This record gives sequence, structure tokens and C-alpha cells, in this order.
Amino acid sequence: MSLEIENLVMRFGGVVAVNDVSLSIQPGKIHGLIGPNGSGKTTIFNVVSGYYKPTSGKVAFDGKVISGLPAHQITALGFARTFQNLRLFKTMTVLDNVLVAMGQHTQTSLWQAILDPISSGREDKLLTEKALNLLGLFGIADFARERATSLPYGHQRRVEMARALATDPKIVLFDEPAAGLNEVETERLSETLLKIRDSGITIFLVEHDMKLIMGICDTVSVLDYGKKIAEGDTTAVSRDPVVVEAYLGKEETL
Repeated sequence: MSLEIENLVMRFGGVVAVNDVSLSIQPGKIHGLIGPNGSGKTTIFNVVSGYYKPTSGKVAFDGKVISGLPAHQITALGFARTFQNLRLFKTMTVLDNVLVAMGQHTQTSLWQAILDPISSGREDKLLTEKALNLLGLFGIADFARERATSLPYGHQRRVEMARALATDPKIVLFDEPAAGLNEVETERLSETLLKIRDSGITIFLVEHDMKLIMGICDTVSVLDYGKKIAEGDTTAVSRDPVVVEAYLGKEETL
């Protein structure tokens, strides 16, 4: 189930944030989207996930046009995402933040829970086990009963990523997941992202950490001033003189 972005344009008044960008995110791969601040990366995420309706162009998933659909309908098709700014439920525990994302998969209705509490309890146990397994994937299962916002920033990032996976997505959009992480945490994140990819989930990744991007991505697309300036595997992109100049100047290398 590929994600196809075709000739996407997003204008805000007289500002063109995304200018005729086309991308093809292949299933079961990690596709990185990089570029200087303000180059249009998060705007593309917001269009894909239904927060913005594009000025022109389209987004299609598995052959179905999804651009313009509301966010909840796109989520129901198998999308999940995280955000640059953390959006955790502040009064909930780490475990409850993940469990709340599993609501759409609950089989027991309110009346069934009242009439058959044993079956309802059995389902709750299974969902809790699944949530704890996801937290274990990110190395934070020991904090399951802690209030989510009491954790260090890097741990809160992992809670948000675990919550995204709790929806059983086909494709997940991670927006700067390594922000605020130290080198050891970033290395662990790289390993986790590869495990997620190997499980069959497609990853569309915006990130500024070039070591992470170059270490795990199958394909990298590069934006600058809202336009795509390069695309290819990590080796080709890291050696592209246009990309190097956009990031570091003509005399530097990535």
C-alpha cells in the first residue's frame, strides 16, 4: 500500500509553503524527508494526515485519494503520526496514554461490559498486555504506572511513538522523533525504528539528525524552500552537491 503525493501545492495567503512536490512512499520501507527549517516538511505531514486541505495536487493511499478527507477518516485507513510538540494526555499514566489509542479496536460495547464483565475483563487484560509490549519495545515499560508528563523529555517522546503504534497503523508519520534525545537514546531509537519497519509498518520520517537518517532510511527526499531538490538512497543524497549546499554551503559535506 504505497502513499503517493502528486504535484502537491500548499499556499497560506501569498506564501507558498509546498511547491509542486511529488513523493512516492513505498510499503514496508523507511522514507526520510529532510530539509532546512521552514522548507515545508511538517506542512506535507499536515496535508497527508488531514490537518490541511491542499491548494492543489493530491495525496493517494493504496490507490484511493485521501487529500481533503478529515483527519479521523485518514486515521481509520491505517495512518498514525506524532508531532514536533508533544501531545500527551497530561493527567494520564504512561499506560493509559497508550490504552486510549486502542479504543477503536475494542470489541466490547458498554452494554456488553455490563452484562458480561468477565469477557470485558479478559479483553482489558489483552489490551493492557499489548500496551505493555509496545512500551517494552521503546524501553519504557517500567514507567507504565507513572504520570506521562512526569517523565524526562526523551521518555515522553517514546510514549507518543508507542501510542501511535497502538492504533495498529499501516503507515506511521514520525515528526522529529529524535528531537531532544542524547546520542545513546538516538541510537536506541534507530534500532527501534528498524524493528518497526521489519514488522511490516511503513515509516515516513521527518528528522534533522542526519546520522539517524543516513543510518536507517531506504529512501530520502530533500526539500528546500518548499520544493523537492533531491531524492534517492542515502549514499546518493549525501553526495548530492545541491543538497550539501542547501544544508552546509558549497565547501562542506554531509
